[in-house]
Amino acid sequence: MTLAMPLPVDADPLQYPLIAQLFDKHGFARVEDGDPDGLTQRPGRTLVLFLEDPVRYRETLDLAVIVPELARAFAGRFAVAVALGATARKLAVRYGFRKWPAFVMLADGRYVGAVDGLRNWDEYVGEVTRLLDAPASRPPTIGVAVQGPGGEGADGCHA
Repeated sequence: MTLAMPLPVDADPLQYPLIAQLFDKHGFARVEDGDPDGLTQRPGRTLVLFLEDPVRYRETLDLAVIVPELARAFAGRFAVAVALGATARKLAVRYGFRKWPAFVMLADGRYVGAVDGLRNWDEYVGEVTRLLDAPASRPPTIGVAVQGPGGEGADGCHA
């Protein structure tokens, strides 16, 4: 198979063999638009791989190679799910990471932590080891000021 590279911006990510093999060869689950909350129903640890357009974020294809190697290095310790395109962008806000590509670790569907951008192999191994032992916590989403009905100076949410 010959592909004209690079593919156009926002091409179907499955046209990239390294992304397609995440599903075809490695059998990772795909996070679907209609069921992104299916992630919160998964028991055990799940590493959710967030991939963006490889034309805009060249490191995307690197992480598409690294995550299967992490899954092999930590065999049986976590499942892998992959979020692509618009679904990935929508969920990224929920989990608060700042650089693409990234992955998020969930425990029984609850946020544990994220690793964004590219790292050295040793850093990935250390981060995954830490995330596998860490408890679930609140995701670091973007904070939004909340003002209670009493206005400024009122005790807001604690009234």
